[in-house]
Amino acid sequence: MGNPWEIVRNDVSYPVKFYGQVVSGSDGKKHWIGGEDILAVAHDVPIPGYKTKTTINLRLWSTKAASEEFDLYAFNAGNHTEANEALANAEKICYILYPGDESIEGKTLRLKQQYTLCSASLQDIITRFERRSGAAVNWEEFPEKVAVQMNDTHPTLCIPELMRILIDIKDLSWEDAWSITQRTVAYTNHTVLPEALEKWSLDLMQKLLPRHVEIIELIDQELIQTIVAEYGTSNSELLKKKLTEMRILDNVELPVEFADVLVKPDETTEPNVKLENPEQEVEKDHNKEAKEGGEEIIAKEDGAESIVEDEKEELPEPVPEPPKLVRMANLCVVGGHAVNGVAEIHSEIVKDEVFNSFYQLWPEKFQNKTNGVTPRRWIRFCNPELSKIITKWIGTEDWVLNTEKLAELRKFADNEDLQKQWREAKRNNKIKVAALIRERTGYSVSPDAMFDIQVKRIHEYKRQLLNILGIVYRYKKMKEMTPAERKANFVPRVCIFGGKAFATYVQAKRIVKFITDVGATVNHDPEIGDLLKVIFVPDYNVSVAEMLIPASELSQHISTAGMEASGTSNMKFAMNGCILIGTLDGANVEIREEVGEDNFFLFGAKAHEIAGLRKERAEGKFVPDPRFEEVKKFVRSGVFGPYNYDELMGSLEGNEGFGRADYFLVGKDFPSYIECQEKVDQAYKDQKTWTRMSILNTAGSHKFSSDRTIHEYARDIWNIKPVELP
Repeated sequence: MGNPWEIVRNDVSYPVKFYGQVVSGSDGKKHWIGGEDILAVAHDVPIPGYKTKTTINLRLWSTKAASEEFDLYAFNAGNHTEANEALANAEKICYILYPGDESIEGKTLRLKQQYTLCSASLQDIITRFERRSGAAVNWEEFPEKVAVQMNDTHPTLCIPELMRILIDIKDLSWEDAWSITQRTVAYTNHTVLPEALEKWSLDLMQKLLPRHVEIIELIDQELIQTIVAEYGTSNSELLKKKLTEMRILDNVELPVEFADVLVKPDETTEPNVKLENPEQEVEKDHNKEAKEGGEEIIAKEDGAESIVEDEKEELPEPVPEPPKLVRMANLCVVGGHAVNGVAEIHSEIVKDEVFNSFYQLWPEKFQNKTNGVTPRRWIRFCNPELSKIITKWIGTEDWVLNTEKLAELRKFADNEDLQKQWREAKRNNKIKVAALIRERTGYSVSPDAMFDIQVKRIHEYKRQLLNILGIVYRYKKMKEMTPAERKANFVPRVCIFGGKAFATYVQAKRIVKFITDVGATVNHDPEIGDLLKVIFVPDYNVSVAEMLIPASELSQHISTAGMEASGTSNMKFAMNGCILIGTLDGANVEIREEVGEDNFFLFGAKAHEIAGLRKERAEGKFVPDPRFEEVKKFVRSGVFGPYNYDELMGSLEGNEGFGRADYFLVGKDFPSYIECQEKVDQAYKDQKTWTRMSILNTAGSHKFSSDRTIHEYARDIWNIKPVELP
């Protein structure tokens, strides 16, 4: 249907180049020439403030080919596809966000997307800076006027791109450009998994962005120089370790000028013995070469020799050369003046594990900024009924702008009138979701059942698999009971899942398939009825979240401890009076502190235990809980249909190997999880206590407003004093 608020700005466009080559001009400057040229065209979306007279602008980019790239002769000759090739290649950049990147074409398109965003945005920023500076442009003022926050590693190319513009186009020296760039950019890390930190093929980047590779190589050289200066060359092993961990270019030989820094003196060198016959030296070398080649020297009595194949020795298989890579996260840390994690526990892991070598070198760069969400969107807009109740009991609507005021709800948590209104608002939201589920899936659910929701990206570390196996265990136990026993032992539940699996993430897709198969069986079982429903909401997006979150009563944030950087849906659920079940991971840690330990259902291993538990598993010492084995056997029995779940269940078995050995500790945490779920059932039976917990979750969510996060960024990373607007 289009977007009426999006304004195309054909008067604002910038050239973006790919491929080509770099040549040195007669002026000594580098020139990036040839290749493929496209245009990035600005699109503007106005973003009004909440109850202010201020509207800012969100600038987006589309891509098209320059008019001169259209081959009119080919078109007139009837070669329409060929004539339109440049336009098709340019527009393809904007077709699909995050295209599958298993193929070289997918990787190339992904890199093109990242560079287009960085190049167009920086050219636009610099154009505005120059226009506002007037006749005399002072580049030293650039970092005071411009802040570039790299949200994870996807915009990393803004570092070499800013360098390229400042040096090649604006005629600044390397030293000045590097100083300006470092003061202009900062980096937010979003992953604790070293293997998940973005890396690009050096060959691909060399082909697509040759000038940027030159700049990255120079930055890498400066980094090597810094490391050598810091650690010296006396301890060769330590220096090698630091260079291996910290260099931007991975599996790339040291530059010539540093080639000898890791050379150790050969301690096995024989004493200098003078040989009587110089030919003996030649013979010795010849024998050595023959032996290294897998051949054996047989000395004859008459001094002659023959070479025979040494059949006893087998030549080792040649080891493939590791790929040369550009480590984008390392470039971010080196190129920026600040690095932050997005929750307290995550920021500590960043310092202690992910970037420990960098932290030792530059401890002043590292900070924490716990994520936040906007109360305007995630309470005021999506939950108007609850908003009215909050305003009534607090006595003002100021909480929408100052979430600290939500804490005042604590003093009314036991008030029966508030609790009654609170439950009514929740039930009305559940009725709306029941209608949504009926419309989207055809399943009918009862608004009187507990709404238990897990909505987020489908990923093994987020452990939707743990959730659904817990549901399978619940279903199996129900089937083994009489109707009276079921009713006495289990609270009715609607278990709702939502989220998307990445295009090429096969295991995530298996999990989605498994959830829908379990739902198809459970939801049609007349013995179970409304005691248990399993729903996978299709096409999960923000609009669906705005309905699900206000209706949720229990929300699952059950990632393997130490693997979720922060999470923000946990904040949204808590704001809406939802009680969380989760591990001590990401922002869960701080949410639990704010809402109170009694108002959070905690289970599972702690972050500091994970490495030891994986080691224990690798050594074959892990003994699975009988209930976990029971569930896997039940799944394999075929009760959920003919699909073969050996691959999915097999990932939870064995002691080592890719895709096996239960890397995310589902089996380890399973008994703790199902025991915690039993506590959830008991708590839900006492609706007065449950409602009190719900109110205290909303009251404790005041810390997680994005207003607070933005002010912290301004103050701590950018040294900007927030301006009070009229």
